[in-house]
Amino acid sequence: MKRLLIRNVAVLIVPEQDECRVDNAQDIHIQDDQITAIAPTTPAQVEAEVEVEVEVEVIDGTGLVAVPGLINSHTHSPMVMMRGAAEDLSIEDWFNQRIWPMEVNLTPERVRVGARLACAEMLLAGVTTFVDHYFHADQIAAAAVESGIRADLAPTYFSSEGKAGIDAAVDTTRELSRLHPRITASLGPHATYTVTDEDLKRTADIARAEGFRIHLHAAETDDQTQASLDNHGITPIQVLDHTGVLDAGALIAHGCGIRESDLPILERYADRTTVASCPKVYLKLAMGEVTPIKALRSAGVRVGIGTDGAAVHNTLDVWEAIRMVALTQKQREHDAEWMTLSDTLRLATRGSAAAAGLADHIGTLEPGRQADIALVDLSAPHNQPVHDPRAALVYSVRASDVVTVLVAGKVVVRNRHLTTVDLAEVLADAKSLAHTLVDLSTGGTIQHYNP
Repeated sequence: MKRLLIRNVAVLIVPEQDECRVDNAQDIHIQDDQITAIAPTTPAQVEAEVEVEVEVEVIDGTGLVAVPGLINSHTHSPMVMMRGAAEDLSIEDWFNQRIWPMEVNLTPERVRVGARLACAEMLLAGVTTFVDHYFHADQIAAAAVESGIRADLAPTYFSSEGKAGIDAAVDTTRELSRLHPRITASLGPHATYTVTDEDLKRTADIARAEGFRIHLHAAETDDQTQASLDNHGITPIQVLDHTGVLDAGALIAHGCGIRESDLPILERYADRTTVASCPKVYLKLAMGEVTPIKALRSAGVRVGIGTDGAAVHNTLDVWEAIRMVALTQKQREHDAEWMTLSDTLRLATRGSAAAAGLADHIGTLEPGRQADIALVDLSAPHNQPVHDPRAALVYSVRASDVVTVLVAGKVVVRNRHLTTVDLAEVLADAKSLAHTLVDLSTGGTIQHYNP
């Protein structure tokens, strides 16, 4: 039995409804991987407990704010290896001239090296869980287990790979689901425009039979939705409905092209459907719309916050994504009173936990939850003065303000340094291989973007 005490820390409380708040001078008690209690700090009592129970590790939280470990609800972690290699392009050229031709160069080693870098970046920024959708997912899992982060992994596949390729991806999902307590797995068809209805139906059948979720891209842009209507007479959300994907349970990446007519469909499956919003990407690729979060919430659909891959987002900084969700939603609705501090923090915590399929385990700091915690220092000039710590967390905090990070009760970042992996080695490996991944001289592409 391992016991840990975070002493005299301010704690972000995120209720299911109502306003979020920050409670000062609290002690967080942890046993093994779970939070057992959160109570006001009582110095004399704490000192007596520490003296009697010598196995208790004490972390001084004075001057820090404890927040639920951040959750990156949609990303492609190994794409950090393509950071800055596909800039100032339309979405069509981003896919067809850069990304899919680059991905011809993917190997298990290059994916593992990229995933190690991604895990290091996320942990140092207070991200304790990421929801991934990519190739060679077994290598991403190895990096996650090594670094100590939590992950839900969806091995990606296209219908163009044929039955053998899809079967291999499904088998990887099965293997990952048994790999490690911190690893969960989902089925990963790429998108409604790259996976046939027949293959989506088969995916849904497997998901229902074996208890998997489905993580895929759908209605990413309104242009995609219009193309689906023009070519097939139905929207991408209707495709997910009639193929059984929504019935099986799905995490939809982006959903910027969700139409008002789609909302009654999504409402029927709101208990098993989530959407991940990654707004920086929509701005950078000039996609026209952002995720319609207000409409989705009115339909009862939970929404999480993600970064997408660093090949377009450039960072895996969920703090930045949180900030951009709040800003873009206010602009989308032309309403400065919409997407309040509390609503934004709830999306970033409880909403993203639901997107990860872990709503009952992570996303809030309360007894019985997993001890996934980030301790944040608000003393830097860009956060001062702190009139409202919630405002600082949404609009001011930087990744570098994260001091200490716990995942499942284990300290994985201490005083801004990783404890699980050698960062210098991770960086050196990435630098040595990155050029091989972005090399376009070999020709070819894994797919063509034409939704």
